[in-house]
Amino acid sequence: MVVIVPRGELDAITSPALAETLEEYLGAAEPCRGVVLDFSEVDFCDSRCIGVLVAGYRQARDRGMGLAVASPQGTVNRLFVIAGIDQVITIEEDLGRAVKAVLADQ
Repeated sequence: MVVIVPRGELDAITSPALAETLEEYLGAAEPCRGVVLDFSEVDFCDSRCIGVLVAGYRQARDRGMGLAVASPQGTVNRLFVIAGIDQVITIEEDLGRAVKAVLADQ
């Protein structure tokens, strides 16, 4: 199990770094059991971030791994709901629940 904690803004400039980090774990020859993205310190994200999350979710699913988002705050959580991401990716209000959700997917 890997927990990734991005910080600040996830937009067209910064989201590629998140994509690289996800690829490092989701594409590894020796895969981990799953990935939780702790969004408690993310104060903004845009459509590029949403694209990275969806791509990460698909890659995790295809490799039999779990992926969840924990603790999205305010406008970030609202964006997830408006975009319908909460209907595809597991989003939990705290890190502990997100970890349990990913481990349960195994």
